[in-house]
Amino acid sequence: MTLSRRETLALGLGAFAASFVLPRIATAATEDAIAAFTGGAELGQGDLTLTAPEIAENGNTVPIEIDAPGAESVLILAAGNPNPDVATFNFGPMAGAHTASTRIRLAGTQDVIAIAKMSDGSFVEARQEVKVTIGGCGG
Repeated sequence: MTLSRRETLALGLGAFAASFVLPRIATAATEDAIAAFTGGAELGQGDLTLTAPEIAENGNTVPIEIDAPGAESVLILAAGNPNPDVATFNFGPMAGAHTASTRIRLAGTQDVIAIAKMSDGSFVEARQEVKVTIGGCGG
């Protein structure tokens, strides 16, 4: 297949434009999910611990764990995924411990975000960047 100079330029410009548009779409989706969960309330720092590996060799299965004493619910987001909503954990009044763990799928190196709604109605946030490598060859 032979491409003309115009077709090559059009493909290059299209790829260049997509590299700017797609991250903004993902960021907007993350901000929308946060606003929907918090109702626009201010996010603070507090008793929320997010544990995730600093480097993940395989983005298909990345283990994460949250510890949120006093939380009613916790929202987990993967900021760089096309659909950033990962999970929501709800803790009832009879919950013995407000911890949860799961494995998530990451599309690439990105921030994993946990937002907890505390029993007093406030919201706290924890973030951690996870570098996803391909075959352990660098991030």
